Amino acid sequence: MPIDLTDALASLREGRQSAAALLATNLARADAPACEHIFLRRFDAEALAAAQASDAAAARGEPRPPLGGLAVSVKDLFDVAGMPTTAASAAMDDAPPATRDAPAVARLRAAGAALVGHTHLSEFAFSGVGINPHHGTPRNPVTHALDGLDRIPGGSTSGGAVSVAAGAAWAALGSDTGGSLRIPAALQGLVGFKGTARRVPLGGCLPLSPSLDTAGAITRSVRDAALLDSVLSGAPLEIDARPLSAWRFAITPTFMQDELEPAIASAFERALATLRSAGARIEERALPALPRVAELQTQGGITAAEAWAWHHARLAERGDRYDPRVALRIRRGASIAPDAYQALLDARQRWIHDMKTSMQGIDVFLSPTVPLQAPEIAPLLHSDDLFFATNARLLRNTAVVNLLDGCAISIPCERPGELPVGLMLWAPASRDAAVLGAAARVEAALAAGAR
Repeated sequence: MPIDLTDALASLREGRQSAAALLATNLARADAPACEHIFLRRFDAEALAAAQASDAAAARGEPRPPLGGLAVSVKDLFDVAGMPTTAASAAMDDAPPATRDAPAVARLRAAGAALVGHTHLSEFAFSGVGINPHHGTPRNPVTHALDGLDRIPGGSTSGGAVSVAAGAAWAALGSDTGGSLRIPAALQGLVGFKGTARRVPLGGCLPLSPSLDTAGAITRSVRDAALLDSVLSGAPLEIDARPLSAWRFAITPTFMQDELEPAIASAFERALATLRSAGARIEERALPALPRVAELQTQGGITAAEAWAWHHARLAERGDRYDPRVALRIRRGASIAPDAYQALLDARQRWIHDMKTSMQGIDVFLSPTVPLQAPEIAPLLHSDDLFFATNARLLRNTAVVNLLDGCAISIPCERPGELPVGLMLWAPASRDAAVLGAAARVEAALAAGAR
């Protein structure tokens, strides 16, 4: 496991490091080529003040705050007092400064986070690819170090994930409407936790689809994910600590495993074999309702309908300043009449009931987070057809959990030297403690199996 936020906090407690020194390293990495295009605006002075306040408390013999004055980045959807919130869109470039922090940001600040900046994203968080024509697209630093190619970072929390992968931050605040935390985590060898939607308040966050939006974090480890969830939710979970052999895991043989790239299929099967060797019980469980998820996404589904409701007036005034691909997806919602939208919501509730019924008796389901590894950026810039097909593939597995109103986490399952591959653990709503507990056991088993 790489050095994570929990390790950094331990080094502070033991007096081996200062928060200011650790922050200096983060800010130096933020200036490096690997972090090009990841920050829309930096908060260096505020971050340094938080780090110095943590060090001053320690010097007085007082406890450091829970996040210790360590670097955390913020997706440019969340209000930060005194800063504009622009969702990485040219259509929002005259947004006024926020008058107060979003609740999620306020909780990070109160816990002693050194907020280092607003990070890049797919415009208005409406893509799993991470490409942005307005401000440049961050390249995937993990894959670039392996093969030298410019590959996508994943979206929509593209800059947030890169900030963690490249060492500019220990964790990243982001959002997840259809996979926007888990997709970039999977493509960059990180951990992305999408908790049950209502755990973290979404006030002060520009919406995409209020029915599906979730706030959460990208981190370097499962234990860091649990720590950030406790801060963001204000309700620490009692993580389920059963041994691996005490869990009932399941895979569903169709849909989530359809049309996997060979490298994804190989890594997934290897991960399952490693877990079985470590004592995990993994069964196949059919989910007959699962393919019906496509019905909820017809013509853009709930997301397009709700995005259109928020954007239609701005599109009428400034449509030429939107990413054309994002505008096209939002405009699909114009054709969804109120009665059709209500029918989608009703169909979703029936689907959730049917899914939960067929999932009974299983603690956590396992699947590949996404069915492909990070593709190169250049071909996606030049082909709308390829872009939309790739986006749909990236979102396919992760969006199931949002529509289920569930919780999920993506953890790395590739071997050293391989391009990143994500393993997703997922369950219905309010099973966050189980998902985090199982993920901690799975993470440890996979790490032991790789040695």
